Amino acid sequence: MSVLKGANLLVMFLLELLVLGAAAGWGFTVSAPIVVRVLLGLAAPAVFIVVWALFGAAKDARFPQTGWRRVVLEVVWFGAASVLLGLAWTPVAGVVMFAVWLGNGVLRLLWGQQQL
Repeated sequence: MSVLKGANLLVMFLLELLVLGAAAGWGFTVSAPIVVRVLLGLAAPAVFIVVWALFGAAKDARFPQTGWRRVVLEVVWFGAASVLLGLAWTPVAGVVMFAVWLGNGVLRLLWGQQQL
């Protein structure tokens, strides 16, 4: 069971990286002049990084969220990234990303890896 729990935490980490990739991918593929695409491609992941560092980082969040606030934070953070992934690549990819996050979140709660 500990291998599965470790794998679930690895999936969470990979999802966090995917959020940054989705934000950058969306920014770099927007239909706009190259300067705007570069700015969005760099700024979008920066916004996600700041939000996660302030509110969502596992141990080092400046303003850690618990309970329903943590749920709202994760739904908005991963939901927004899923939408951006869907816009940058394909809607199916965005839906799959959100579904994987949802399953991961349920397992984190069941296995005590996430406190509410």
